[in-house]
Amino acid sequence: YQDKEEVVLWMNTVGPYHNRQETYKYFSLPFCVGSKKSISHYHETLGEALQGVELEFSGLDIKFKDDVMPATYCEIDLDKEKRDAFVYAIKNHYWYQMYIDDLPIWGIVGEADENGEDYYLWTYKKLEIGFNGNRIVDVNLTSEGKVKLVPNTKIQMSYSVKWKKSDVKFEDRFDKYLDPSFFQHRIHWFSIFNSFMMVIFLVGLVSMILMRTLRKDYARYSKEEEMDDMDRDLGDEYGWKQVHGDVFRPSSHPLIFSSLIGSGCQIFAVSLIVIIVAMIEDLYTERGSMLSTAIFVYAATSPVNGYFGGSLYARQGGRRWIKQMFIGAFLIPAMVCGTAFFINFIAIYYHASRAIPFGTMVAVCCICFFVILPLNLVGTILGRNLSGQPNFPCRVNAVPRPIPEKKWFMEPAVIVCLGGILPFGSIFIEMYFIFTSFWAYKIYYVYGFMMLVLVILCIVTVCVTIVCTYFLLNAEDYRWQWTSFLSAASTAIYVYMYSFYYYFFKTKMYGLFQTSFYFGYMAVFSTALGIMCGAIGYMGTSAFVRKIYTNVKID
Repeated sequence: YQDKEEVVLWMNTVGPYHNRQETYKYFSLPFCVGSKKSISHYHETLGEALQGVELEFSGLDIKFKDDVMPATYCEIDLDKEKRDAFVYAIKNHYWYQMYIDDLPIWGIVGEADENGEDYYLWTYKKLEIGFNGNRIVDVNLTSEGKVKLVPNTKIQMSYSVKWKKSDVKFEDRFDKYLDPSFFQHRIHWFSIFNSFMMVIFLVGLVSMILMRTLRKDYARYSKEEEMDDMDRDLGDEYGWKQVHGDVFRPSSHPLIFSSLIGSGCQIFAVSLIVIIVAMIEDLYTERGSMLSTAIFVYAATSPVNGYFGGSLYARQGGRRWIKQMFIGAFLIPAMVCGTAFFINFIAIYYHASRAIPFGTMVAVCCICFFVILPLNLVGTILGRNLSGQPNFPCRVNAVPRPIPEKKWFMEPAVIVCLGGILPFGSIFIEMYFIFTSFWAYKIYYVYGFMMLVLVILCIVTVCVTIVCTYFLLNAEDYRWQWTSFLSAASTAIYVYMYSFYYYFFKTKMYGLFQTSFYFGYMAVFSTALGIMCGAIGYMGTSAFVRKIYTNVKID
């Protein structure tokens, strides 16, 4: 800024403190606007539009390094209707948010007396703005001037601006909004350490079980190869070698299965890239930048979806590859847009700022059709041509082998239900921090922790699904593809169950709007996490299955 240059105070939203997502335009309450009318133009980003950021000019005249003594900027003519609107806002603990030079400021609308009979409005905004050189580095708001709300009176709104020098560097100006005592608390470090120990234990357990068991199995199978036919017939054959002719049989519903695997690989790629970008760049310093980055990265990584989904579908002998490509490309966008569309109706009914404008919806649809679909097509063609040939280590029998009866705990349904417990156990503390930053007033900035948790989640998921699959194959059940995917994906069920606990015991949210918003988007988050875990579990298990059957000599 130059000295005496215009500094814009933007009014963003107002809404109940306990319902962070239930926000309305600031001037939906009968506040009055300052006298200044003309300002430089403001451009809205896609992320801001989707998050319901609605910046409106306050009309306050603020100039860089120019103090303003307490001055009245407008007057509210308080009739009964306006008083009722303010009383409702004060009863529901309404807060408002403003921005100066992209720095957020929060203020409370008013307060009630102890008896709840009289209601008071804060009418005086006292702004203290810190500057370092020619840049704004700090903003503080003090609400003063408590005025009782009496119908048919005039209320004068006033403000003052005090500029003071600050030692805060421009790069560090967002540090005061972060909460190190919350995010870097001992429980956070302890949970990471706990999960890390679980990883070491699981990896050790898996390697020990599999090395010992497989060595024993290999020894038995090589000994059997030296027997003559008579001895072999008398011997009791069992175990995973018996299903070698069926283990690489295509999964049931290969079209849906390969689309889910492709989508899961893409979600994993998006998570990895966005976390790395967030670690390098401080994305929390710009409104909507996290969401804009995620949308851009999702569109750019579409070839990953096409490659893994298309190649798997080709290896399983699928013929309708164009249909598979369409389902793979639109599976996640359709789920997210469908939920957003449903919630949008409620937001429009409430006249909330969270209602997504029609133009933004069209922009998102254009991204799906003109960016995601063509890139998915490129990935599918590459996947089919580069790794679409079935190169299984064992030949697949023409007739499926009957699956023998087994103990109840070896049934795929039981394995699927139990498979998600350990992966959920490794991430649930981090879930608390992520939920709190999204549903309450915390800025999540510890992306290093998130990266560690993602790595731990991948290792735990792969280890658990490998053990589950080994037990399943040992019970001579060759339906491992869907079992490995679903046992890892069942993590999502536990995350969604945890979200119920979080809603009822950790928050004070209320109302149809906030409840539908919370459970709608938590369902989307849980499903996306489940598809990602399922794909990771399947990829790891697939490599394991291929490895063990490659090492067995089969006639």
